[in-house]
Amino acid sequence: MNIQVDAKIARALRVTEKSPDLDNLKIDVVDVAVPRPGPGQVLVEIVAAGVNPSDVKASLGHMPHAIWPRTPGRDFGGIVREGPSSMIGMEIWGGGGELGITQDGSHAKWMVLDQKAVRAKPANFTMQEAGSIGVPFITAFEGLREAGGVQPTDVVLVCGGNGKVGQAVIQLATMAGAKVFAVEYNEQPLLAHTNAPVEMLNSAKDDVAAIVREKTGGHGADIVFNTVGSPYFEIANNAMAKQARQVFISTFDRAVPFDIFNFFRGRHKYIGIDTLALSSVEGARIFDKLKPKFEEGKLKPFPINPATVYGFADAAKAYASVLRGTPERVLLVP
Repeated sequence: MNIQVDAKIARALRVTEKSPDLDNLKIDVVDVAVPRPGPGQVLVEIVAAGVNPSDVKASLGHMPHAIWPRTPGRDFGGIVREGPSSMIGMEIWGGGGELGITQDGSHAKWMVLDQKAVRAKPANFTMQEAGSIGVPFITAFEGLREAGGVQPTDVVLVCGGNGKVGQAVIQLATMAGAKVFAVEYNEQPLLAHTNAPVEMLNSAKDDVAAIVREKTGGHGADIVFNTVGSPYFEIANNAMAKQARQVFISTFDRAVPFDIFNFFRGRHKYIGIDTLALSSVEGARIFDKLKPKFEEGKLKPFPINPATVYGFADAAKAYASVLRGTPERVLLVP
């Protein structure tokens, strides 16, 4: 049974062409027809939606498979307004690689979603917290899963530890009982919630690999989660233990120096994670695993700073702030 939505049109962000740069983002606020859910879909009223680097990069033309025109946005917290009677009124959370890339996404008042991706948000979450989780925690979870999972005996090095994915990795790794180091490119306090002490290193002055080895009895890192890519590539390789795994999710330079000898002698593994390949249905399955931990308080949502919660009129400012390195989680609210 559907509860019909009276509105015929509503506000949405719209991207119709590549933006030249961060100072000139071509993100329009437009009135669009309220989308109609088809078979197997629901209509979601968006309450809050995270802004991710991939949203901004897609608007800059860095995602060749992103369709034009489109409504961006991969993460959401919202309320089901049309669909099966059992889902009507459900407060939900989620995120997906197809949203805002190959189909209209969450930076709108309304969004159509696959029923199989519908999941009730944690009971202890606000709607803004629900809308903030998606891509960072999906990426962190999937990267650690592909790396074989985190064991209490593992040493984990998180490169870019204060980024949103880095913070999620730190939460998951400390929850698993691993010994965790984080690194940033300058002196920064650690921003992540942790379940155990984490040592923050400064790559501008610290010999990161030497410190990690010294503090692990010469062992090194079993898992390096490199959220930045090329700037940390050499440091990460030097810190890796025998049979270590390094996870990549992004980079600045596509080509990097690679010591094949040390790679095979160390029996290392490199793992690439692209969550654009994970649909909202696959993201929902990850959320099924994360939700109990959030409800138990073992995992925490990102703190919501009202100063980085933007309305649609300030969408370009919100988008630009993400790639300019704001430490806060950036949200849009319709």
